Amino acid sequence: MTKLRVCIFGAGHIAEVHLKALLKSTQDVEVIGICDIDAPKAGALCAKYAIPYVNRSSDDLLSLRPDLVNICTPPSVHAQLAIRALRAGSNVLVEKPLCASLAELDLIQRTERETGRFCATVLQKRYSSSVNHIRGLLQSEKLGRPLVAVCNTLWYRAPEYYNVDWRGKWSTELGGPTVGHGIHAMDQLIYMLGDWRLVRATAKTVDRNIEVEDVSVAIIEFANGCVATVINSIVSPREETYIRIDTQRGTVEQRGLYEVANSDWKFTAAASEDAAAFCQDCELPAEISGNHQVLIDAVLENVKSGERPKTSGEEAVKTADLLSSIYKSAFCGLPILRGTIKPGDAYYYKYHGGSTPARII
Repeated sequence: MTKLRVCIFGAGHIAEVHLKALLKSTQDVEVIGICDIDAPKAGALCAKYAIPYVNRSSDDLLSLRPDLVNICTPPSVHAQLAIRALRAGSNVLVEKPLCASLAELDLIQRTERETGRFCATVLQKRYSSSVNHIRGLLQSEKLGRPLVAVCNTLWYRAPEYYNVDWRGKWSTELGGPTVGHGIHAMDQLIYMLGDWRLVRATAKTVDRNIEVEDVSVAIIEFANGCVATVINSIVSPREETYIRIDTQRGTVEQRGLYEVANSDWKFTAAASEDAAAFCQDCELPAEISGNHQVLIDAVLENVKSGERPKTSGEEAVKTADLLSSIYKSAFCGLPILRGTIKPGDAYYYKYHGGSTPARII
């Protein structure tokens, strides 16, 4: 079978993560080049891994008609590069966040329809075997109805983290921990619990000297009646990612940091339940971690099969709409129903609607 030809836009740390995953892929892949506005940086990465180097121009790489383009640049140019790659005939995988707004996402999806190609984003926890197992139990209500949930991304980014020019600014990073960090756990939560219905939120800058928020807190109501609290932070010295869902039959918890392992889960039966039977129902399958390797292998398989990845299409809309709704609720002081941010609304054109968070510092 002909090798899948892949190129990478960007040559920073996350680009190297993608490159390593591509080179280790179970699919038959050829990485044909890497480009970056910093041509020496791209050249050094190509030399390190013996990748054919074209030059700093993304147009030159696109003219080679790669099967897949991996976009690993700063967030503000994700959408425009994705659209150019789609129009050049390539499928696209974009690092999170996929785009800067619901308006950009609509344009990406219109281009997908016009070209017959797909654009997916990196929300790798959807590929974890344990996440998918628990999702199946929750959606079938085998554990009873989900009632209440907690979703915390309590991370720490030192002030020096924001010395990188594009970080901490609405125009280039697109948001704070809501968009750039907590998006992973929040996406996992809505993937497991299903359609969300309404959000109430607050977002503030409590410590870092940045434009964007460094903390956001939200209450999310789901169509199935479950209510969740969500915290996204980059000012929490003891770092942790924590998801807890209480159902009629018991509690499922996942505590870790970046990836999801079987050992991260804990199951506790309600006092009225048979604890052994509850834990047996929750018993996890063989571990497949939700990481870049698993996601990239799956997306490459999607390129071959022509199937749409699970982090694209309407699934991408659910997550993007949540981001806009959290900011609109936080900055307007209103509960926001899913699907109500439409063209003409400032929060349709920018996640943060052009507003800024309250500053405590």
